[in-house]
Amino acid sequence: MGLPTTATAEHLAQRVCALDAARPPEAVRRKCEDLLVDVVGLAVTARNEDYVRSVLTACEDDGPCTAIGHARTLTAADAALVNGTAVHGEDFDDTFEGGPVHAGAVIMPAVLAVCERHRLDGAAALIGIAVGVETMCRLSLVAPTLTHKAGFHPTAVFGAMGAAAGVGAALKLTPRQLVDALGTAASMASGIIEYLAEGAWTKRLHAGWAAQSGIKAALLGRAGFSGPRTVFEGVHGFFHAFAHTSDGDYEALLGDFGQRWLTETLAFKAYPCGTMTHPYIDCARRLALRGIKAEDVAEMVCEVGEGTVHRLWEPLAAKQHPANGYAGKFSTPYCIAAGFLRGNVGLGDFTEAAVQDPRVVALAEKVRYRIDPQNPYPKNFTGHIRTTLRDGTVVEERQPHMRGGAKEPLTRADIEEKFLLNAAHGGWSKERAAMALDLTRRLFDRPADLTPLRG
Repeated sequence: MGLPTTATAEHLAQRVCALDAARPPEAVRRKCEDLLVDVVGLAVTARNEDYVRSVLTACEDDGPCTAIGHARTLTAADAALVNGTAVHGEDFDDTFEGGPVHAGAVIMPAVLAVCERHRLDGAAALIGIAVGVETMCRLSLVAPTLTHKAGFHPTAVFGAMGAAAGVGAALKLTPRQLVDALGTAASMASGIIEYLAEGAWTKRLHAGWAAQSGIKAALLGRAGFSGPRTVFEGVHGFFHAFAHTSDGDYEALLGDFGQRWLTETLAFKAYPCGTMTHPYIDCARRLALRGIKAEDVAEMVCEVGEGTVHRLWEPLAAKQHPANGYAGKFSTPYCIAAGFLRGNVGLGDFTEAAVQDPRVVALAEKVRYRIDPQNPYPKNFTGHIRTTLRDGTVVEERQPHMRGGAKEPLTRADIEEKFLLNAAHGGWSKERAAMALDLTRRLFDRPADLTPLRG
């Protein structure tokens, strides 16, 4: 079969370049403002963590760009690497529920670093962020769930492509340059999910790696470096590699691009852990509020989507006994037990000591799952716990959607409150946090100067 006259990447590039960079829809701008507030707070909250310090130390070259919360300045690519790793590191960042992907942790660090390096204004940052987020979210719908099943982290692989598109939009690449950037970014995309085995740090790196890859790819495209135009649908292309299929719903990527914005539906997290655990935590908290005691529980059985099992439920014994605090973030049994017993789930619930708490472990051992073939995942994240007590009483709780998502979004006040809590956790004073929050409110109307976020 011959190659297409106009490839998918070419259609996408034409749509991106046709957008009015000066006037994204107001709802998209508001969501990007929310995203900026959330991202900066998350970078600050993780700035003193060992994994962030390791990445910062591994960066050999200094430059003009800001690593949020640090005095040292870096090249654009390294700033994106450090910031992306920090923002995604605590698993407290935004989610696109249809993917699922975490767009803010990739796109925001990539676009902001390039805008800072090339002295672009806030309008360039806004269109770059909007295009990058939209591209990344839409790519996740082409072959839903297959990337995870193939052993890859969707945020990592779709992130490199989204970052290339976003940076390309900010730099005003031509359609040909953007096609080359996308074609090259696919060879830079990577990220396996073996971190699940023992709670290794690599997932934390994925967002930052995708961000810096997108920058490199966009700059190569601008410089005339040729990439394959059939990068998406080709027999050796992106989806063949990462989803084990060249077939997909490319209309989900292209169909109404620039007219209907998935960016508006981004979800913001209430808990710092795997997104699909959130509705189950809500159910657990409500069960506890009904006066049920942990010692009276015989078992908790949860109806779940099949696509979540290999990451959040299996192997079940390991999920009931997380190897370390980070592994606890991807254990639904642990998150349910922690929410039930502690009344909430916060950053302090994912330390080594927290996941070894004997009362929490004992309850997590009673948590099991049953695959519900009618579960709407990944289109919607739901929760369910059927609790059987020792006296035979059965009590159930259901959560029809994720709090913080499109059906129950957080307000700007909620997101700013989260920012202030994260900034305090990262060691910033109230005055410093207030100054940073004020910058985030005005960034898209002024030069993209991140200097006040250093140190």
